[in-house]
Amino acid sequence: MTNSALEEATKNGNILPTTKSNCESFLSLEKMPQWAKDSIQELIENESWTELNDRFFKDITLGTGGMRGRTIGKVITKEEQGGTREGNTPKHAAIGTNTLNEITILRATKALYNYTTHYMATVGILEQPRLVVAHDVRHFSCEFSKLVAMAWQKMGGFAMIFDGPRSTPQLSFTVRDRYAHAGVVITASHNPFHDNGFKAYFNDGGQLVPPHAEKVVECFKKINCEEILGWLESPMESDDYVFLKKEDDLAYTAALEDAVLSPDLLKENPPKIVFSPIHGTGSISTVPSLLDHGVEVKVVKSQNTFDPNFSSVKSPNPENKEALSAAIDEGKRSKADAIIGSDPDCDRIGVAVREEKDFICLTGNQIACLIAEYRLITLKSKQLLKPENESGFVLLKTFVTTSMLEKIAKSHGVHFVNTPTGFKWMAQKMSKYEEDATLSIKEKEGIGLDIDQTDLFTRIDILSKYSRYVPLAAEESYGYLPLDLVRDKDGNASALAFAEALAYLKSLSMKPVDFLDKLYLKYGFHYEKTENIFFEGAEGSEKINKIMDSLRKTPLREINEVKIAKVKDFIQDGLLDEEDMPIARENFLMITLENGFKIAVRPSGTEPKIKFYIFGESAPNPQDLIKTKEKIINEVEGIASFLNEEANKRAE
Repeated sequence: MTNSALEEATKNGNILPTTKSNCESFLSLEKMPQWAKDSIQELIENESWTELNDRFFKDITLGTGGMRGRTIGKVITKEEQGGTREGNTPKHAAIGTNTLNEITILRATKALYNYTTHYMATVGILEQPRLVVAHDVRHFSCEFSKLVAMAWQKMGGFAMIFDGPRSTPQLSFTVRDRYAHAGVVITASHNPFHDNGFKAYFNDGGQLVPPHAEKVVECFKKINCEEILGWLESPMESDDYVFLKKEDDLAYTAALEDAVLSPDLLKENPPKIVFSPIHGTGSISTVPSLLDHGVEVKVVKSQNTFDPNFSSVKSPNPENKEALSAAIDEGKRSKADAIIGSDPDCDRIGVAVREEKDFICLTGNQIACLIAEYRLITLKSKQLLKPENESGFVLLKTFVTTSMLEKIAKSHGVHFVNTPTGFKWMAQKMSKYEEDATLSIKEKEGIGLDIDQTDLFTRIDILSKYSRYVPLAAEESYGYLPLDLVRDKDGNASALAFAEALAYLKSLSMKPVDFLDKLYLKYGFHYEKTENIFFEGAEGSEKINKIMDSLRKTPLREINEVKIAKVKDFIQDGLLDEEDMPIARENFLMITLENGFKIAVRPSGTEPKIKFYIFGESAPNPQDLIKTKEKIINEVEGIASFLNEEANKRAE
């Protein structure tokens, strides 16, 4: 009955052949839990073809942000729901090859373990493979983290987990601090409540990059579900888990101190900040760290609870004004200087600053520029950045982050480097700088040194002398790292760095918006807009691929009546960055117009959408900044409208 129904649905075009194949594969597995088989049969009997297609049309993949997908289906089966109340976490995650569930989590864990042990054997590390596991507040996050730890230990490894939710940057730090060989955090960052994810980290505390990423993916593809289903039948007891200690929390809190360059400045000019964790992990480390530095912090009570549904917002994404609206309302009542909100795993922050009686939300690019300018000014004032060592400092940014950061770097005499999208590429650079410095010290001085164990100013001196120090790594999607002891964007450290920049402006009696205008006069007005076009499900994935193929085969000759001067395709091999290092291939186009404006096009690695990044800028020292702003903004918005229409045409 089931097979014939699938056959008929395939013939009628209701489901894809891959959906049929993957469903039949799951149903044929002897050890597949009965609830999973019953769920698939229920979807078939109810002719929930769209749901079935979305769940089974492909195997879930690892993207730039790890593995993400729905853990709660649009249609929740009776077996999945179990006896839980609507709105609570269902009994089981959505079954499917393209969803985040017990099976895909275990496959990913085994893939990571298999590669980690292979790598350790290859380089001669004769130790039990150590893993650190963290999770955020999402549905199934705690359960999935325990599954990961259980699987790792059943395979022969040693797993350490936190006793509750923790931020993603703390996971990155703890992997390094515990000298672990790998790390996993269960989170879908700022995605909607129904999603979850699996972020994998290697021994440097950064997310997987080549060749490790490809090797783990290869391992993932080879793993048969039958291999791991038995683990679901014999879960570990609670006493068997190795929980990390309070000392691990204190170690990360202590490390956050190094995000602040001038503690006295912050304490002498404390800004008044309203903070919202948006129901996530932000209040665990951000609030205590801000308070320790004398910042007056008021937390939004209604959003200071762990809530996997993120009930008070449409989306737990702090780059959206709606997610910050409760904090802004509180900021108006309490006359705060600024609003800071973090996403559920606290690896990114959104910011709103006071402008007269209202608050203005800053873009990710504006936040990055404000922090970067302040930190370089401060490094100079402290004589840490000097003409003789400028070559030892570098700002890191992604290709889709504002070019104003390049101008800031050049103005202060320091380097800049563009990387592909995804913070892991900047983390890779930072690890390489540290490795180069360690080797150079060994060769030149005969000293074996763990740079992480030195104080901040010593690290700055060592790295700038023997390699390069990174005062800030930034991406336009509200992710920043002002802390060299972590290898991922860090919302906790970013909140401290932004608060310090506010204190600096307060000492000058200057508002953030006025400071930004000062930067625009110096570097030219820069305006960026990201046009997100969503195409969900199996059909949507095909449309996104169709748009990218079309732009390559039939390229645009002009955009909004401005001719195209150059197109750079990052899918090609042989591209080099500013340090003459190879750039990883990426499904990504960079289009330059004759007027100097640029457009970047790429499918999202974490959500079902294609992204158009539009970059507009003026020359430095514009005579009339207000008119210049209006002109550039209108031109960028016109390009956005053109691209939206063009993309939808090419998707058909």
